Amino acid sequence: MVNKRVDLSPVQIEHLKSLVTGLVSTNETVLDQHGRDESAIPPVRPSAVVMPKSTEEVSKVLAYCNAEKIPVVAFGAGSSLEGHVLPLFGGVSLDLTEMNKIIEIRPDDLLVRVQPGVHRVALNEKLSSSGLFFSVDPGADATLGGMAATGAAGTTTVRYGSMRDNVLALTAVMADGTVIKTGRETRKLSAGYDLTRLLVGSEGTLAVITELTLRVFGIPEKMAAAIVRFDTLADGVTAATAIVRSGISIARCEFLDAKCIKNVNAHDGLSLTEMPTLFFEFHGSPAGVAEDAASVKSIVEEFGGSEFEWTTDEGARRKLWQARHNAYWAGIAANPGKRAVSTDAAVPLSKLSDAVAVADQLLAKHSYPYSILGHVADANFHCFIVTDPAKPEELEDVRHITHEITMKMIAMGGTCTGEHGIGSGKIQALVAETGAEAVNIMKSIKQTLDPNNILNPGKVFN
Repeated sequence: MVNKRVDLSPVQIEHLKSLVTGLVSTNETVLDQHGRDESAIPPVRPSAVVMPKSTEEVSKVLAYCNAEKIPVVAFGAGSSLEGHVLPLFGGVSLDLTEMNKIIEIRPDDLLVRVQPGVHRVALNEKLSSSGLFFSVDPGADATLGGMAATGAAGTTTVRYGSMRDNVLALTAVMADGTVIKTGRETRKLSAGYDLTRLLVGSEGTLAVITELTLRVFGIPEKMAAAIVRFDTLADGVTAATAIVRSGISIARCEFLDAKCIKNVNAHDGLSLTEMPTLFFEFHGSPAGVAEDAASVKSIVEEFGGSEFEWTTDEGARRKLWQARHNAYWAGIAANPGKRAVSTDAAVPLSKLSDAVAVADQLLAKHSYPYSILGHVADANFHCFIVTDPAKPEELEDVRHITHEITMKMIAMGGTCTGEHGIGSGKIQALVAETGAEAVNIMKSIKQTLDPNNILNPGKVFN
């Protein structure tokens, strides 16, 4: 049972080299790259990085590591935000980026089969020639395997759903090396337990995903973007919830506070008015898009929205949404030498305005720079809090602040995470949200599928 750090012996490293055709590295630079993610959690080096090139090689590695009780942490782009890929107990960082083939595109079935190391942007570039796109857009150019493992969502969830809605089938390798296939290439499935959704969002603690069958969509005939400003945070969030309740078919609806707008202006060379701002995107026919934009304009004006602008120009639309996706990096750039804790929560739609106000009030009591943004159409928002890595005591303080916010969201009937996952950062919150009894059921599943606790130990629960 893995419960302490494991460092590999030279014999073990040599044996791992015999199992894969890809790289097995103990180079310090490579170890450092695989010992951190985009969270502010301190780095932890693995003992070795192993880069398999096939399901069969992953199976051999896991079978060996299970027998030797070596921890294994699957690694994609390293863009997770709750410490998911940190090898807390050493062992192997299993880098899946060499498994990056787009296996099959089937336009008539609106699906695609990919290996886990395929990046989201590269997939959409390939799909575009077939008039298709993959909808889940977390902002970062993450790998599809990592997105499935963390149950990623993002800006388009309100219309197209999250990874849980868009993964139709999987190939996965269990802790002992057993290869299983879950799901089917069908839009409906009622056969047995839903193992696909059990593994999607399991954060690499139950299996390693080595192939995905994904739902894709036809590129809309017309896309338009719009922005509107508000005097207060509360007015903008209230307007967003009213738009969702109206039934208007928006593809994206994002909220950025004034600090976010200031940061993206500087980072992306924009000149947006520095006020709380809603970003929208509409997909459909030219007439439908124009009608939806007009309906949204009418609603936001009721809540004090001003400077409403919309465009169907593709260049302008892309520039606007690129700025939104760069909000995290813009916040980092505005605070040189600092790092950030980016935490998320989701609440029932009717509670969103109150939830954002509570988070704002709690953050304002402290001295740390912060901003608030989020996918407000599905009542999921993020707090971006800046810390100084030279002052580790700040990180501990910020963790207390984010935990306080999280507990408030759970008390409002919400969840501690809408899309980032639990990782090692929200283990206590999961117990508070689901109850010890439910967590014990999760632990029993983990114990059954991974009795030696080699798969990403120290994540989701202790």
